[in-house]
Amino acid sequence: MASPSKTERPATYDDANLLLRLYELRREDKLRQARDWFNKNFHANNLEELSKICPQGSQEHAYFRMVLGYWEMAASFVTSGVLQRELFMQNSREMLFVWIRMSDVVPAMREAQKNPDIARNIEALANGMIEQEKQRGSYETFRNMVRGARP
Repeated sequence: MASPSKTERPATYDDANLLLRLYELRREDKLRQARDWFNKNFHANNLEELSKICPQGSQEHAYFRMVLGYWEMAASFVTSGVLQRELFMQNSREMLFVWIRMSDVVPAMREAQKNPDIARNIEALANGMIEQEKQRGSYETFRNMVRGARP
C-alpha cells in the first residue's frame, strides 16, 4: 500500500466518503450503460472515427459524453484538492482505461472545439497513473490489453 508523499495530505474519512459517493454514481443505470458501451465499442483514433462510432445526436454520443463527463468531474475533485490523489488513483483504474482509449482523439477534439481544457483533469491524473504503472513494469501490458480489448 502506498503512503502519501511528503507534499500530499493523508486521506481522510471525507475523502473515503466522497470516493464511495463517486462509486455509487458509477452504479446508476444510465451511466452503467454508458460505461458498458464505451468499454465494448469506443475505439477512435481520430475525429472521423469518433463521428462514425458516436455521431452527434445519437445515443452513442450521449454515452460518450456521459463517460467523459463523469471521469472529468471525478478527476477535477482531485486536481482541485477536494479529494486526496493517492486514494483516488488506487481506486480508479477505469479512468486510466478510459484515457488510454480516448487519448489519441483528444488533441483533435481540443483543436476542433477550440477548447484546450477538454479532458484536462483526466489527462493530468492519467499521466501520473501511467508513471506509476511504468515504475511497476505493468503499463505496457495494461495499455496493450486496453487497446486490444474488442468485443
